[in-house]
This record gives sequence, C-alpha cells and structure tokens, in this order.
Amino acid sequence: MPYANSDTNREYQGEHKRLTRAGECRTPCTTLLPGEFRLRTARDVLALLEQQVEAVRNDAEAGTLEKARTIGYLAGISLRAIEAGDLTSRLESVEYVLKQRRENDK
Repeated sequence: MPYANSDTNREYQGEHKRLTRAGECRTPCTTLLPGEFRLRTARDVLALLEQQVEAVRNDAEAGTLEKARTIGYLAGISLRAIEAGDLTSRLESVEYVLKQRRENDK
C-alpha cells in the first residue's frame, strides 16, 4: 500500500487504473518530459547542468550562500557525469582493441 491513509490510497489507485485504461504507462505523479529534455548521454547531462549553473548565477533573487550551495551540488553531479563519460569512452576503446585482436587472430 503506497499510502497509509486509505482514502488517499484509494484515490491514487483509481487514478492509476484510469491512466492504465487510457493507455498511458505512467503513475499519476509522473510527468512526461518532451523528447528534447530526455538525457541519453553524459554529454547531455553536462549541457543541461551548464545551463542550470548559468541560470543560478544569473538569478538576482538568490542569495550568495544559496547560489554557492546550489552550484556546489550541481558541480558534484557534473563530476559524476564526466566520470561516466570517461568510463564510456575507455570501455569503447577497450572493446575496439579486443575486436581488432579477434580479427587479427582469424
């Protein structure tokens, strides 16, 4: 049971079943993003993070401490995305070398 309150659970389940019958494969709380917002690679994540850091830096209403915390958080995510991109390229290189060795052994 996703909710302890039975009324809330009943409402959620009803909405979920209605969406399922309508052919939408999502829960009531899930929002669908347009295709241009889908992130498929580490490069996509880094581009989005770059835009968001710039938006935070240009926000006149945010305080210095709030900006610093947000940018620090986004920088941590960026580092993980960079590491994932590096691992992907290294793995592709290893696969290429192994494929070349197999072809040369034949």
